[in-house]
Amino acid sequence: MHGTYETIDGRPAVRFERRLAHPVEKVWRAVTEPGELAHWFPATVTVDLQPGGAMSFDFGGGMTMEGAVTELDPPRTFAFRWGTEHLRFELEPEGDGCRLTFTHVLDEADTAARNAAGWHVCLDRLAQRLAGEETAAPGSGPTEEWRAHYEEYQRRGVPAGAPIPEQA
Repeated sequence: MHGTYETIDGRPAVRFERRLAHPVEKVWRAVTEPGELAHWFPATVTVDLQPGGAMSFDFGGGMTMEGAVTELDPPRTFAFRWGTEHLRFELEPEGDGCRLTFTHVLDEADTAARNAAGWHVCLDRLAQRLAGEETAAPGSGPTEEWRAHYEEYQRRGVPAGAPIPEQA
């Protein structure tokens, strides 16, 4: 369930693979529809869901970021720029469910443990949402759950050291 640290085209990245007991189409909606993303993604998303389509991410408190859809192959692949970084969701049918591969290509290696911990929490919330469980809205600062994952990623040797936003 833990993500891995990798290098992709010379850039640092974190990658997660999760087996989800839900059909590809259901997971696709959860990773592409703004109303579904609101339950687990760390920002409010606006998206023009087409190749090259504009995206915006609102983190609250006046913090926003722009992006764009870089790849779209429904219901298998959704990739986009997240500021200057790149996120990619890949879905493959697997039995009665699917395998989600999520990759975040980073600008700086020292953000890997911080971001891996954050995505770990987000992907756990995605799985809970798909299972019909209530999820806490993504917060704006580190939680105890995030801190535990962050410490584990550091223990596993994932690069760390980037500033950590304080809990609001």
